[in-house]
Amino acid sequence: MDPFSSATDLASAIRARELSPVEIAEAYLERIDRHDPAVNAFVRCRRDTVRAAAERAERAVLDGRDLAPLHGVPIPVKELTQVAGEPATYCSLGVGDAPREVTEPVVDRLLDAGMVLMGRTNSPEMGMLTDTDNRRFGQTRNPWNTDRSPGGSSGGAAAAVAAGLAPVAHANDGGGSIRMPASACGLVGLKPARGRVPQLTAAWEHSTVEGAITRYVRDAAALLDAMSVPDRLAMYQAPPPERPFADEVGREAGRLRIGLLTDAPTGLPVEPECAAAAEHTARLLESLGHRVDEVAPRFFGEEAFAGYARTVLDASLWAAPLDRPDLAAPHLRHRRERAEGRHSGHYTRAVALLQRESREIVAQWGRDFDVLLTPTMACAPPEAGRVLREADGDPEAPRVTEGQMISFTSLCNVTGLPAVSLPTYESAAGLPIGSQLIAGPWDEAVLVRLASALEEADDWTVRRPAAFAAG
Repeated sequence: MDPFSSATDLASAIRARELSPVEIAEAYLERIDRHDPAVNAFVRCRRDTVRAAAERAERAVLDGRDLAPLHGVPIPVKELTQVAGEPATYCSLGVGDAPREVTEPVVDRLLDAGMVLMGRTNSPEMGMLTDTDNRRFGQTRNPWNTDRSPGGSSGGAAAAVAAGLAPVAHANDGGGSIRMPASACGLVGLKPARGRVPQLTAAWEHSTVEGAITRYVRDAAALLDAMSVPDRLAMYQAPPPERPFADEVGREAGRLRIGLLTDAPTGLPVEPECAAAAEHTARLLESLGHRVDEVAPRFFGEEAFAGYARTVLDASLWAAPLDRPDLAAPHLRHRRERAEGRHSGHYTRAVALLQRESREIVAQWGRDFDVLLTPTMACAPPEAGRVLREADGDPEAPRVTEGQMISFTSLCNVTGLPAVSLPTYESAAGLPIGSQLIAGPWDEAVLVRLASALEEADDWTVRRPAAFAAG
């Protein structure tokens, strides 16, 4: 079995009885034992539990039962997400190991799709940084260069897929946490639109979303279909797609107006190789028949962005499930203390401004351009550990590295727009550099069409980190 196979191909092989769920699980468990010490993608992987689930999946195949679309395919779950009967420590020393009593809707949908849960992946503490580094489980390393960060907060998920320790991985995104790790690790990171995938709580003022990190576009589409089964109990949900997202793979997108933006909305400097990555993707899109023009869209003003980055996120952290807040990292304790200096009126005013400005921003899609193309990050994957050092060193100081990493991604979370990071470029140092495509409201379908065409034009699926490619 090729550990870099697509999840959909593995599911097909299981249905055809060419591979068994047990064989697949054992192959990945063996690779985790051998390779995870170098990257620290997993915080927990109970082999007996994984094997028992794989054996149940195998019995279903042998009994001739109807099989769900991704039956028997393993997937790790991020440690920020609750699964009943398991701890969810949020990668914090301040959270205990008590088993959780509920399972998040996204996990239920992965199970309904037939997938085998395979351990938990690392994250920054409480998901609040752009590098996957914490004092409880340590630093996750980028498989392309273990001196570099895999991004965050879904860095453990991305490192697992990039190193061939899992075919796909669950992830979530509140400011770029699917797309930044996908960019850093040479993978596909599709951030769904607001309301597409059900959640128990739409955290960070409805900016967080559930999703996955994959190598293949067809896997991203198949997982989005699985995760986005509607929830009749949800406060709101995205309108249903015209057809399954898997059916958008290979479908013509028509001739689209692509806006190209290489200046960071935050005003921070953009490294030349990141701009070059977006420009390279622009040329690929032009070769596919699309019109690409440079644009200068309007984005959130300084007051609105500060309202999200400080008022909303500080308040969300203050309400986070910390059993021992005194054991949280210094930058998190600082945020909690800062939140106590603001009252509910400050929060309400910040949210109202974000909502008003969001309407003006989203109006540009369909009017000025159909899809916006940007670098995913304004910098290459930084040195591992730098982001946490900057955050804890002076929590009030501007954090330039973190700011560069979220410069192009966070606007999608506040507006709720869908976006995808695609690994179409590599730096002179051999590091993946992603490009981001942002679509209009609830239009993940156009992202899948464009991404599948770009994958065919520039097959990134054959590029693998040398240290993990063999054996």
